[in-house]
Amino acid sequence: MYKYLIVLLLVVCSSALANESKRTAEAVTKQEQVKKPNVLFISIDDLRPELGSYGSDIAITPNLDALAKRGVQFNQAHAQQAICGPSRASILTGIRPDTLDVHHNYQLFRHKLKNVVTLPQHFANNGYDAFYVGKIFHHTDKDEALSWNIDPAYNKLPGGLVKPTRYALKANQKIQQDNRKAMFAKYGEQAKFGLGSGPAYEAADVPDTAYHDGYNTELAIATMKEQLSKSDKPLFMGFGMMKPHLPWIAPKKYWDLYNPNDITLAKNDTAPLDGAEIGLHASFELRTFYNIPKEGPIGPALARTLKHAYLANISYVDAQIGKMMTALEDQGILDNTIVIVWSDHGWHLGEMGIWGKATDYDIATRVPLIIAAPDMKSDVKGRKSNALVELVDIYPTLSQLAGLNNLPQWEGQSMVPLLTDPARPWKSAVFSQFPTPALREWGAYPLRPGMRETYFGPLIREVEQRIKEQQKDKWDRDLFEQYLMGNAIRTERYRLIAWQDTRLAKNSRPLYVELYDHQRDPNESINVAGQHPEKVAELLNQLYAGWKASKAPSIEPSIAGQTR
Repeated sequence: MYKYLIVLLLVVCSSALANESKRTAEAVTKQEQVKKPNVLFISIDDLRPELGSYGSDIAITPNLDALAKRGVQFNQAHAQQAICGPSRASILTGIRPDTLDVHHNYQLFRHKLKNVVTLPQHFANNGYDAFYVGKIFHHTDKDEALSWNIDPAYNKLPGGLVKPTRYALKANQKIQQDNRKAMFAKYGEQAKFGLGSGPAYEAADVPDTAYHDGYNTELAIATMKEQLSKSDKPLFMGFGMMKPHLPWIAPKKYWDLYNPNDITLAKNDTAPLDGAEIGLHASFELRTFYNIPKEGPIGPALARTLKHAYLANISYVDAQIGKMMTALEDQGILDNTIVIVWSDHGWHLGEMGIWGKATDYDIATRVPLIIAAPDMKSDVKGRKSNALVELVDIYPTLSQLAGLNNLPQWEGQSMVPLLTDPARPWKSAVFSQFPTPALREWGAYPLRPGMRETYFGPLIREVEQRIKEQQKDKWDRDLFEQYLMGNAIRTERYRLIAWQDTRLAKNSRPLYVELYDHQRDPNESINVAGQHPEKVAELLNQLYAGWKASKAPSIEPSIAGQTR
């Protein structure tokens, strides 16, 4: 009898201990989950480093400047390709454009690597609630089914808010409708690839929410509050600003921040001396808009208005980021949130004689990048790093900061060591590429035959003639439109661009080479490749060796959130 009682007591005790152990494990898991940092992932479309913290003498960006003081600002961050689709695909997979085989805006990033794990997907797989508003992935490839596990809380928006249309002014809405109708009538299906836009800019006296970025800010705040009220899971918040992408539309109050007389125009407004004629385009994207001339130069009066519009859009976006940061603070989660700001590529505002992205020069590949993380040391906050970094590095960086596991797919390198010592030795070079900008549409797609029938026909013929004169017997339309890639390497001092036939080996002899010495020529105004054959040979070998050979030395991180 006693024997049975002892056995029963042992069973009861064992069960109680097991239950207590289970409750303790659950509590620990929950506690660890709560401690995981949130992530505010701020994407800004088409923003070059035209910010106060980056030295702009005119941009009014108090909120981004304040964020730079909370974290580390990277002064030499470069995109892998200066166009939306390929750049964002590379950032969000941690894989370079060549490996993904994504080089224009109409390719899906899973078309070759179907099982790739995206950045938000990785966080969702590791216990995060992941949602986005605005533009994170490129519009034609949002990957919503796999990359996100929470829908935006539209039902929690303030009453009366209506999703905006592109233009706030009815007159401009009508111009867009009429122009689009006329383009389709004249050019047929070709018009759907970007023809038929309204004005390039608008300054309506409306609230911030009358345009997409203001509306999406309210949506992001509402979704964040909703998730915090019903879940203990950490948040991965994709906060995508659509401006300063064309058209440059922002409430009038942001235009009023600037005196047009104070706005200076680009001084380096001509093509690089001896530069590749294939490396620059005819500002095709800007010229699709209704009030922009379809041929000839952009005159100084219009140029000043366009730069004014770009600056107003930057200040508008800056204000939305300020609202989001305030909302994080009001919810008590700012101190446990990794905040990262990045742009997908830069932008020419008349530099080298063009307007737009889509080149392989510094003005198009260099972007703002700011990271502020919990537990950063006070002596690091507000510092600026001149280390060469790439947007493909963002994925492994955020993963390590959040304590997530590494993925073998990554072709970038975690920047976490730079968040403890921004001046430490780092990569010897970074890499970018672009297929023949001169003979591509504004989405980097090869010129469709129909495009030659539009009002771009004369511009294309002018560009072709300049290329023929420079390349002489090397000219081959099929090669130059379909298979020519500008592969670029940027070191601390030099940028080299090798224009190569993609059908040949990676180390094939380039058709043309450009070399720019940033120590003597920071605006890349003179191609000095012919004067420095030894440096060209050295950098070509480094380009051929690839990104792996240029990685930073392996360093043990000493910041909170080390990879487990």
